[in-house]
Amino acid sequence: MKVITIKDIYQGNFNLNSNIIINGWVRTKRDSKIGISFINLYDGSCLNTIQIISKNTLNNYYSEIIHITTGCSLTVKGKIINSLGNLQKYEILSKEIKITGLVFNANKYPISAKKHTLEYLREVAHLRPRTSIIGSISRVRNTLNYYLHKFLHRKGFFWIPTPIITSINAEGAGDTFSISSSSQKIQNNSNLNHNIYKDNFFGKKTFLTVSGQLNLEAYACALSNVYSFGPTFRAENSNTSRHLSEFWMLELEIAFSDLNHIIIFVELFLKYLFNILLKKCKDELIFFSEYTNIDLLNKLEQSLEYNFIQIDYSEVIEILNNSNVNFNDKKILFGDDLSSEQEKYICEQHFKKIVFIKNFPKDMKAFYMRLNDDNKTVASMDLLVPRVGELIGGSQREERLTELDDRIKDLGLKKEDYWWYRDLRIYGTVPHSGFGLGFERLLSYVTGIKNIKDLVPFPRTIHNANF
Repeated sequence: MKVITIKDIYQGNFNLNSNIIINGWVRTKRDSKIGISFINLYDGSCLNTIQIISKNTLNNYYSEIIHITTGCSLTVKGKIINSLGNLQKYEILSKEIKITGLVFNANKYPISAKKHTLEYLREVAHLRPRTSIIGSISRVRNTLNYYLHKFLHRKGFFWIPTPIITSINAEGAGDTFSISSSSQKIQNNSNLNHNIYKDNFFGKKTFLTVSGQLNLEAYACALSNVYSFGPTFRAENSNTSRHLSEFWMLELEIAFSDLNHIIIFVELFLKYLFNILLKKCKDELIFFSEYTNIDLLNKLEQSLEYNFIQIDYSEVIEILNNSNVNFNDKKILFGDDLSSEQEKYICEQHFKKIVFIKNFPKDMKAFYMRLNDDNKTVASMDLLVPRVGELIGGSQREERLTELDDRIKDLGLKKEDYWWYRDLRIYGTVPHSGFGLGFERLLSYVTGIKNIKDLVPFPRTIHNANF
């Protein structure tokens, strides 16, 4: 017999009336009065389940099958037949059912068949992948991850594993997690003890990275097109629906490019991913649409048809001040940070589209962003998407040494801390640009799931590092 998945069945990768083996977990089970059990089985391969028909003629029907509950794991041997019911096209007439794992004390099983809130599921993060909603999020996450790499590979980009442990804060904002060693002593090959002070393992202060961008620029200035994709860390005292202490980020750098080039690339890249999801994850998108009451298919389809809006920061300030919305009962000035409420107003109410905001005031942005000719703004951009707000932040990098040194000084940073970064401007400098994309925020946009804690398998937030 051939082992198949539920996805195989729904994609037609089987022969009707053929004998197969299928493994999975019980979603629900219903027993009839005439000695037949109907077992709803899932295996995680897709959103769908398959119905298993179990008759009382099976050897272990009364000794085992009658005691199966939600959550039990099974191996089923049987025949795929056309379903007699209207709820599914196919079902499996079992010939043998082996219980791989029972659920002890079924009354206390945390993932019962009833509907659970996302807030409750965070408390049982180790079991929540068994639900339809978290399983669907995981499959969409996997699809985005795969095609993200595929797109960049086809475009000639090289993946660079930038360090997680770093000695500089690339963003110049946001708190970092300091690194220390839990070991007080190590022993070398000469059997001599050496004290290792917990706060000086690397001989200097080190942190968990908030961004791999600066390291990535070093490789862009040699390989031209590079990217990294991995975890980043922010020690922010924030417990909102938009922030995590540990999250995943795509960072990308392109040599011999300017801000306009990177904006064009971002739009092409996102539209590629949206199109992939419409083709590969349509069932999940329909499921999320029903769950969130957001027409996700229409939203993604429409985003493929229009050009993303491009607007300067100064124009955004004018729009906000001329709107009829009262933002904290005060006028918004040039140089003010945009709140999430203001960002959402721009893309959700004013334009009702995805929006690039460009050319922010230099005092709002990091030291590495290229100074514009007006000496007031930098060649930067934020991409705003409806219901989420900022999804991507990027800029043309400052490739001129004198201007870079001036910015480092203006922001009160130490030039010697960036000696190797400055070397990139001394030895064969080139114009280059890049961006960072918050992966969980992208998931939030395409799934409609608002809270970012539901989009990462084991969320890390302040006072929460369980599991």
